[in-house]
Parts: sequence; C-alpha cells; structure tokens
Amino acid sequence: MPTPTTRDSDGSPRPRSSTPSASAVPADPATPAAAPAAPATSATRLPGADRSARGRAHPYLVLGAIVGTQLMILLDATVVNVALPGIGSHLGFSATGMSWVLNVYTLAFGGLLLLGSRIGDLVGRRTAMVWGVGAFTVASIAGGLANDATTLLVARGLQGAAAALAAPSTLALIATSFAEGTERNRALSVFSAVSGAGSAIGLTAGGILTDLGTWRWVFFVNVPVGAAILLLAPRFVTETERHRGGRFDVAGALTGTLGMATLVYGFIRVGESRWSDGRAITSFVAAVALLGAFLVNETRVERPLVVLRLFADRNRAIAYGVMLLVPAGMFGVFYFTTQYLQTYLHFSPLRTGFAFLPLAGLLFVAARLAPRMIGRFGAKTVVALGLPLNLAGTVWITQLSSSDGYAAGLLGPLMLIGFGVGWTMMPLNTFILSGVQPKEAGSASGLLQTMQQVGGSLGLSVLVTVFGTVSRHTHGDAFISGATAAFTLAAVFVAAALVMVLLLKAPPKPRLR
Repeated sequence: MPTPTTRDSDGSPRPRSSTPSASAVPADPATPAAAPAAPATSATRLPGADRSARGRAHPYLVLGAIVGTQLMILLDATVVNVALPGIGSHLGFSATGMSWVLNVYTLAFGGLLLLGSRIGDLVGRRTAMVWGVGAFTVASIAGGLANDATTLLVARGLQGAAAALAAPSTLALIATSFAEGTERNRALSVFSAVSGAGSAIGLTAGGILTDLGTWRWVFFVNVPVGAAILLLAPRFVTETERHRGGRFDVAGALTGTLGMATLVYGFIRVGESRWSDGRAITSFVAAVALLGAFLVNETRVERPLVVLRLFADRNRAIAYGVMLLVPAGMFGVFYFTTQYLQTYLHFSPLRTGFAFLPLAGLLFVAARLAPRMIGRFGAKTVVALGLPLNLAGTVWITQLSSSDGYAAGLLGPLMLIGFGVGWTMMPLNTFILSGVQPKEAGSASGLLQTMQQVGGSLGLSVLVTVFGTVSRHTHGDAFISGATAAFTLAAVFVAAALVMVLLLKAPPKPRLR
C-alpha cells in the first residue's frame, strides 16, 4: 500500500504519519507553516519538557521564584514587629493583644505546614507553591486595607495558612530542580541565607516601610513580589511528580494546630497574670490532650502529616531538634531588642530597622561562605562553629542595661548572632535533605519549616512568660530585668542546640568542583 502523503507549504510531497512528530513542530511560532498543521503543533508541544528546558537555561530565574517565595513568607513573620506601635494605636490593640499580630501568623503557618506539604504531594509542588503565593498576595491586600483589629487578625491567619501551602514546596523544588552536589549546594546556600536572614530583613524592611509610609505598607509590599513569582514560576519551574492515593489528614492538622495554639495562649496568659490563672491551666490541659490526640492519630492514619520514618535517621532527627531551638532563641532576641531600641534609645522605626542590618548582612555572608566551608571541613564542623558564635552573642546581650547605647550594648551581640546563624542553617538543611527519597522531599522540608515556625512561636511565648513573671516581681527597672531573664533563657535554648549538634555523625564531605 502506498504511503499516505501530504504537501508542504511549497507544494512538495512528504510522508504523513498518523502520530504527529515532535520534530515537525516549528521552533518559533512565527515560522511559516501550513494552516492545517497549526492545531497539531500546539497539541504536540510538551509543556513540561519546554519548561524544564527553560529552567535549565535560566537557573537563576528558577531559584529566584523559589527563594522569592521563601523570603516573602519568612519576612512576614517579623516585618510587622517595628510597625506594631502604629498598628496598635490605629486599630485599638492592647499592649498584650499586639502579640497576637505576630502569633496568629506563625501559629497558622507552623500548624498547617505539614498539611500544606501533603497537598503539595498530591497536586504537585509547583502548583501548591503558586496557589499559596496567590492566596498570600490576596490576604496581604486584605491586611493592608484592614480598619479594625479583627479584620487584621483574620488576614494574618489567612496569610499564615497560605504560607503553609507554599512553603513546604520551596525546599522540595530545590531538591528536584538542582542536581545533588555542587549545583544543589550553591542553590541551598542562597536558600539558607535568605531563610536565616529573612526574619532580620523583615525587621529592617518593616522599619523602612513604616517610617517612609504607613504600617499598611508592610502588607502591600507583598503584592508586587507575589505578582512577580506568579509570572515566573509557571513558566520556568518544572512541576514535580504527583503522588496520588490516601486522604488528607484533617484530624491531624486540626489537633496539631489547635494544640499548639492553646499551648501558646497558655504561656501568654501566664505572662499577663500568673501561673495559677484558671484560663492558663485550662489551656495547658487542653493543649496536652490535643497534642496527645495528634500523636495517636499520626500512628494510625494511612497518610500521616508527620512521616515518622524521617526521624529514623539519627542525624536528621537531631537536625530537626536544632531547627526547633535556634529560632526559639532568635525570635525572642528580635522581639525584646526591638522594644529596647524604641523605648530606651528612642529610635524611630527607620533607625530601628537599620539597627538590624549588621545581623542580616553577616548572616547572608556567612550562609554564602557555608558551602565552601562544608566542602573543606564538613557540615558538622561548620554548624559546630556557628552555634558557639550564636551562643556568645546571646550571652553577651544578657548584660544589656538601660544606659547602654547601640554600639556598646547591641552591635557586637547582633553581629555574632548573625554570623553564627548563617553557619547553622545551611549545614542543617544538608543533614535533613541527605538521603531523602524524592517522594518524601516535600514532607521533609515541610517538617523542617514546621520546626522553625513552631519553635519561634512557642519559644517567643515562653520568653514572654518569663519576661512578664520577672518584670512583675522586680524592684528595679521592670523591662530590663524581664528582658535579661528572657535573653538568659534564649541562651539556654542555643546551648541545648549546641549539645545536640555535638552528637551528630559527620557525613562524607562533598567534593568541590
């Protein structure tokens, strides 16, 4: 039987195949082609393959979309710190109520992160990230337009929930977009620098935006960033494999989130009143019951939020513990240092924001140096150098007095903490991602960020409790006495993290190219 033919645009015959060939697709849509071939051209393009090729050709755009998402999410955990006085006076928050502007975000974020990770496994991690960024942008608009406390807190909660959907996919997309070894280590160094400095950058950005505009701009600034990510990610970031099957662990998400929320509320209530307060005791009892139910649920459901086998690896389990403790101390340092700068040194929001630049700058520098340090000395050595610097800075800040200036009392400690955290986060990311199966990369990164957010929220609530208890019973300067006690406990958190790091087993050192 003769082979069926068709005609090219010049009239010459060529064989016709029943299956359209990818090679027949014009490289440029402007290339002349016969009209009947146009539908076949669009039908036979491979969007995933084209996107993967674009991503390989533009790795900085891929990394920019992923890291931009991470920065926007982490920045919002602290960007409102410097703006809190303006928010409180304009929307009628009480002095204690203002803390919920911070906590409602971190609680929703940390509590729903693991559910967001599971959604990413089901729908694809790029899709989850894009959905989360879109929702985060809309919630930011709502927060900026809020005219009462309730609306703002709802918007902050929605921001946290949207962040929980987007954040688990960021680290997982780095794991799937960059080859293991030098390429991934370089991407991780940028990611870790942004992750570590994000909170400090938020303080600086909050001061600039509040001083030059109003507190509303700490929310509106997310709109152009979110729009840029929504344009870049679908075009350049390749979608990951979807893992179907099983149900959402809604019971785990509810019991875990509510358990942490009631625990944080209990600590904050103690800080406002006393340990014998009835509401505080009720909150602690409810928290124990809810968190106990969460653990029981995770051992029984088919698709748990917490993949317990991730803790089977000793190094990974220790790294998760350190990720819980380091933010617990760091968030407290940010919170009380900000108040000290504005109350005792009478810094404007802009000056307060710039006061954190040395910390943010050295953290970023240290994180960029970390991959080369790991290649030369190993990940354990680098993190074992970073944590003592963090500890030294935190211990130094416990000596703060009401008469100290910025240069004498804060500059040195902030620089040590910044450099120390920069040499802590990236090596810990290496321990956590090492040996993780691709299908569990989202769960591993989601659990990592859960530890960071829960550690920061829970740590801050504990430190606020210590601050409130000590300041109520002191005969001297109430703020300085309370802050000193809080800084001391923060140092204990960092010291405990250092002890845990010393128990790590050193992994093989990667070769430098």
